[in-house]
Amino acid sequence: MGAETVEAVVRAQLSKALGGKRGMLEAAVPTIIFTLLYVSTRELGLAIAVSGSAAVALLLVRLVQRSSVQFVMNSLFGIAIGALFAWRSVRSGEGDPALAYFLPGIIYNAGYAAVISTLNLVRWPVVGFMVGSVAGDPTAWHKDPRIVRLCSNLSWMLVAPCVLRVLVQTPMYLAGRAAGEGSDAAAWWITALATSKIAFGWPLQLAALAGMVWLLARNHTPIDSRAPEPKLS
Repeated sequence: MGAETVEAVVRAQLSKALGGKRGMLEAAVPTIIFTLLYVSTRELGLAIAVSGSAAVALLLVRLVQRSSVQFVMNSLFGIAIGALFAWRSVRSGEGDPALAYFLPGIIYNAGYAAVISTLNLVRWPVVGFMVGSVAGDPTAWHKDPRIVRLCSNLSWMLVAPCVLRVLVQTPMYLAGRAAGEGSDAAAWWITALATSKIAFGWPLQLAALAGMVWLLARNHTPIDSRAPEPKLS
């Protein structure tokens, strides 16, 4: 096995999970397009159509190059789910469709944070399974408390951006609903939500990853697990 430490494994797995600079860009571009269009035009349908078209264009480039479409599909899936919620709002006549578009993202972040936090609390951190997938045994890492502790710390850093998004965006969503569909106050809260999608998107994720890189750089935990205990705080 090429990676001799937990830190080396995690760095490699995180790079794969994020798709590098290109994967990050493919995830960010449709969101930025949607936000800029909606804020400038207030046309939800136009913003969804153009951002969705951008994601499809990125997907076609990937297909032509015969490279992984995972990260483009993630972006396209997010747009499609948001559009579905907006369509259901229009069909039912309840709530503001633009507010409904943002609801799946809030639910996703809350669910993601809940699952990873629960795994951490029961001492089966999600980052540990990244280690196990490379080490050849998905659960052997759990026998070493040092590796469990390191992976737990790294997993908490994955949780932090999701929790912050939920704490910031949920009050915005609720305030928009309380303001009433079509009101100036609701439009203001929708604009704030759209802006937060960018501000609390990849910039926040990159900040969390910088913290993970810092922690990884301070430790050299062998997968073999027979070296002295690493410093984790």
